[in-house]
Amino acid sequence: MTKITKYFEEAAGKTLFSIEIIPPMKGQHLGELMSHIEPLMEFKPPFIEVTYHREEYVDKVVDGVSKRIPIRKRPGTLGICASIMQRFQIEAVPHVICGGFTKEETEDFLIDLHYLGIENALLLRGDQEKGEAHFIPKPGGHAYANELVEQVAAMNQGILLHEETESLPTNFCIGVAGYPEKHIDAVSFDQDLSYLKQKVDAGADYIVTQMFFDNTKYFDFVKKCREMGIHVPIIPGLKPLATERQLDILPEIFHLEIPAEFVSEARKCSNNAAIKQLGIEWAVQQGKELIQAGVPALHFYTMSKSDSVRAIAEKLF
Repeated sequence: MTKITKYFEEAAGKTLFSIEIIPPMKGQHLGELMSHIEPLMEFKPPFIEVTYHREEYVDKVVDGVSKRIPIRKRPGTLGICASIMQRFQIEAVPHVICGGFTKEETEDFLIDLHYLGIENALLLRGDQEKGEAHFIPKPGGHAYANELVEQVAAMNQGILLHEETESLPTNFCIGVAGYPEKHIDAVSFDQDLSYLKQKVDAGADYIVTQMFFDNTKYFDFVKKCREMGIHVPIIPGLKPLATERQLDILPEIFHLEIPAEFVSEARKCSNNAAIKQLGIEWAVQQGKELIQAGVPALHFYTMSKSDSVRAIAEKLF
């Protein structure tokens, strides 16, 4: 298998196309997800990211006793990665998160990836548990993404947590997240950049940004990263707007701004179909400018739907 950064080197300045998908809800058929990936293969994505969703807790009465039961609504990240690699013969990049894992559990998961021939991973802190005011690591787990990067970088050197004998090194290409409009938990943008620098210094090979709708946010972010000594590839993440509700919920969830011009035009739309078309047109314009700037790839957050992303890709690739 091939490291993600190798694809960027081989592209020699050409902008690549990539996507992120989410696993289906537990119990649903994988065929629908694959049917949305299939139409995008025309654009030759070298890799597909697969998200990982941490457990949630629900209160249930079991044998007359009320208990908090952990459930995982979207399991299957590892299996989906294996299916993508087998079916499409391209790289699958699983998300690996801190939340809900001990360091030992993380190590075992990474070894599973290694045995499957998966050599790329996007390492994230992940969200806090539902109901928590802020992120709390599992006892014995990582509190920050840079600690997770350090663990994987150590495994790449053959260093495991508790083994005293030498281990065969893994060969993971490490991706991390960057936030052009600041992570919601960071006190300031400069503090957030310093945390990103820690992740890169710990061994991250590339950065994928949170979605943004204003390219100046991305260009300013890259400029400040370079000034701080962060020189790894920085991949812009894009999401085509699809519904009026997203005008409100995306800024709330992801701590981002949607340009006033875009919001104004979207509010004028008579229905979601018109908003979806506007979202496609806006993303095409974003993509043209980013490609002109020579970005390594355009990375699309698909929510496991292909129609809007396909319409955009047809205009760009």
